[in-house]
Amino acid sequence: MIEVRNLTKKYGDHIAVDHLSFKVDEGQVYGFLGPNGAGKSTTMNIMTGYLAATEGDVIINGYNILEEPEKAKRTIGYLPEIPPLYPDMTVREYLTFAAELKKVPRKEVKLAVVHAMQELSIMDVADRLIRHLSKGYKQRVGFAQAIIGDPETLILDEPTVGLDPKQIIEIRELIKSLGRRHTVILSSHILAEVSEVCDTVLIMSRGRLVALDTPENLAKKSAGASVTITSPARADEVRSALDGLANVTGADFTDDGAGTVTAHLTFEGEGDPRKDIIAALTAGGCAYYSVDVQRASLEDIFLELTDSEDEEYDDADDDLIEDEESSGSASSAKSGADPTSSEQEEINPDSEKSVNIEAKEEVEDSK
Repeated sequence: MIEVRNLTKKYGDHIAVDHLSFKVDEGQVYGFLGPNGAGKSTTMNIMTGYLAATEGDVIINGYNILEEPEKAKRTIGYLPEIPPLYPDMTVREYLTFAAELKKVPRKEVKLAVVHAMQELSIMDVADRLIRHLSKGYKQRVGFAQAIIGDPETLILDEPTVGLDPKQIIEIRELIKSLGRRHTVILSSHILAEVSEVCDTVLIMSRGRLVALDTPENLAKKSAGASVTITSPARADEVRSALDGLANVTGADFTDDGAGTVTAHLTFEGEGDPRKDIIAALTAGGCAYYSVDVQRASLEDIFLELTDSEDEEYDDADDDLIEDEESSGSASSAKSGADPTSSEQEEINPDSEKSVNIEAKEEVEDSK
């Protein structure tokens, strides 16, 4: 299990991670999402002990990564965004080296290396230099070092970058299978991948956690639903039957001229509106071919959450600017200062400089 408590990371005045707290349960795959600069990689680097935090704690399988880094790291397999490879080693040499660094018992090293290569389908390049491998193979070698030693927790930063479609499918299946035996945290910009592979989704924006839930629950909490209805009834009959429905925010009716009416309705709220729609159509005497509901995709939810977070920050910035401007104006008024005095002060040094240069030229001429 992983527990992050009040995690904060600052670079000067910039807050990369802003008092972040969450728990990751055992035996699940967690998807870590966020726009560029949201603080995902920084958080993962702190969680794995590669970066120190400004404040807060990270507990990895009972060990505080900041206080007991060696014990905590033994339980972690980490694939950073750029795999830590040694190009002058062969794949087998590199994975053997990684196993030794992880203190895998000497008698088990060879078996652990072979197992990792088999899992990642890289046995065919075991004795090739890493520098001669394609980007996709290098990514898989990096993944292999992460699973050596059978760590309890796997932290994977963009694990499918550089892979071809076939390899991506294979890696996704591997992540799913690893999730049954390990705790997996997966960072990715591919939202479909997270939706397909992950049990729970964490969404970050501007260093803060804005969502933590299953993809299904996030969809239910989104802005609403879109429903498409097809019916052999006339458009006015369908419109009349559906007129009394609650929570409808938009309606559009189209008649294809061949006896079929298509109605598109949008609803607000979390519930499934199909039951009420079918009841209304039945009460109105309207037959129907289909009633299909579409919830927001993970991409829609991601944009909704991160855009709203950006708006909050923009509003806060605007308020801060207004406060500073009003404060500055009040100070100027109180002191009786001329608001253009700062501009004059900027010009005066240049004027003095030009006078000094002219004086110097006169002295030289007199010589």
